[in-house]
Amino acid sequence: MTPALRIMKEQLINFPLILRLALFEIKGKYQMHYLGILWQIINPMIQVGVYWFVFGVGLRQGGAVGDTPFIVYLLLGIVPWFFISPSIVQGSNSIYSKVNLVSKMNFPVSVLPSITILGNAVNFAFMMILLFAVVFAHGIYGGVSLIQLPYYLLCMFTFMYAFTLFSSTISAIIRDYQLLVQSVMRMLFFVTPIFWSMDSFPEKLQTVIKLNPFAYIVNGFRDTFLGGGWFYEDWRYMLYFWSITILILLVGSTLHENFKSKFVDYL
Repeated sequence: MTPALRIMKEQLINFPLILRLALFEIKGKYQMHYLGILWQIINPMIQVGVYWFVFGVGLRQGGAVGDTPFIVYLLLGIVPWFFISPSIVQGSNSIYSKVNLVSKMNFPVSVLPSITILGNAVNFAFMMILLFAVVFAHGIYGGVSLIQLPYYLLCMFTFMYAFTLFSSTISAIIRDYQLLVQSVMRMLFFVTPIFWSMDSFPEKLQTVIKLNPFAYIVNGFRDTFLGGGWFYEDWRYMLYFWSITILILLVGSTLHENFKSKFVDYL
């Protein structure tokens, strides 16, 4: 069995453990706060409000993006990003930060990125409810294109796990790498089409922007809710995304399998 298949099997077998530890982390994170888990909703809503005011009211003066109100356009980009960014940053540090679990015998270390992703998925679920409410309140109904939402969710979860498995292994060995991940994610926040549309750029520059896998996911969310097109229509772009994702998963799985018995020595 290849390292990638073995690690994916570990995720399925240990899913009850992943779920239990993810819920434990959520409870532990907010147990000393009066509002508790409500901060999972309040914090991103405050950030959305600030970005909408600065970019929507300030820079765009309330103007729509095409036929789409800016607040809807913003949410369709920033809701997945609010899930992707902390999951990538925290997941990349998951092995190093859980040294107490890594040092235990027979603990499946490969589930640590999954625990981080699943823990952040709770916040993402709340934000998705808000997203649906705002979109429908503006009279926007994606129609049949909404059935492709599970596909883009699969893209997002698969890429995040592949990348965090790879990054958490590298980060445990080379600590500078974690700082690099944080810096790159801050940069990608502005070069991913969250606040702006790719259509406003020349075709050659759009090709460069598409090299960013997160652009595929964000544009996919917009196509799903705004009826912009089906995921299989641009099959070359789809093939590129899955090729990058599978390559990162294969490399990350191989590295993880080679170093997992040595993590304690590095930590």
